[in-house]
Amino acid sequence: MSFSLEKKEPCGRLLHRLKTEPKYFQDTQNGLKDFEVRRNDRDYQAGDLLELAEWTPKGFTGRTLTLRIKYLLDDARFCKEGYVVLGTEEC
Repeated sequence: MSFSLEKKEPCGRLLHRLKTEPKYFQDTQNGLKDFEVRRNDRDYQAGDLLELAEWTPKGFTGRTLTLRIKYLLDDARFCKEGYVVLGTEEC
């Protein structure tokens, strides 16, 4: 579940704006979840930024988190075809 707004940040990193469901948003905010499983349709790279926007079927809640990709797992032995696991950290 991602929406396709991307822009270049002044420091040269790419910012990926992504929708996320409330349960996963809360777990990330609470420090329980430090990864994202995403379709690999954006050429994610270590150092890129993720802006997670909490989203429900009624729309966006207005809550966001900004994270940095610190690790990218793109191995067919461990990831469903076309997907990656992004290790994240707070900015």
